[in-house]
Amino acid sequence: MVLHTLPHIKVETGPSPDAAVIWLHGLGADGHDFEPIVPQLGLPADLAVRFIFPHAPSMPVTLNGGYIMPAWYDIKQTDLGIEHDREGIKASTADIRMLIEREQVRGIKASRIILAGFSQGAAMSLHVGLRQSEPLAGIMALSGYLLLPHEIEKLKPEAISTPIFMAHGIHDPVVSYTLGDNSRRKLAAAGCKIEWHSYPMQHSVCLDEIKQIGKWITTILRPA
Repeated sequence: MVLHTLPHIKVETGPSPDAAVIWLHGLGADGHDFEPIVPQLGLPADLAVRFIFPHAPSMPVTLNGGYIMPAWYDIKQTDLGIEHDREGIKASTADIRMLIEREQVRGIKASRIILAGFSQGAAMSLHVGLRQSEPLAGIMALSGYLLLPHEIEKLKPEAISTPIFMAHGIHDPVVSYTLGDNSRRKLAAAGCKIEWHSYPMQHSVCLDEIKQIGKWITTILRPA
């Protein structure tokens, strides 16, 4: 069975991986953005993980004057909590689900797949991960927010128990800390299990955060 997926970068931490992390980049970036982080995670040598870093399709972004750039969906307002590009989100959801399905075809169970992302990628990881009929191993959302928050009732009951790692910069000028924290509160109220971290940074990642991510991935994926 051949599945045609988004172009992506593949990094494997060991032979014959039995787990996968699909990591979605932010607006205007590409799959190379988080590739260098893998060796910094400090994963144990006996944990073989396939990291997939896909490249989002390029599209005009309204907020940036219609400039064409890699994006998971269009952004029309500086206030990211107001208006969301439903059609763009739907298209990217299909693309991301295809990446998940491809790992399953390769022999990796959904329960061994983490869906991760930064900024726009974080928003998509929450949106897709919490709508999976077959729950994933975990969802990681860095400096992100909840898409279509008024449709939170559409979350799959089966996916509500999926462990979620959320982290945010207190001084983030792009995706405000308040928006990230409000998203976390709404998800927690819906029954989601969230590990929350905040850092004295802007719209970025920091070394302490990377170390914490590595510990979380190890906890989620290391065989008992």
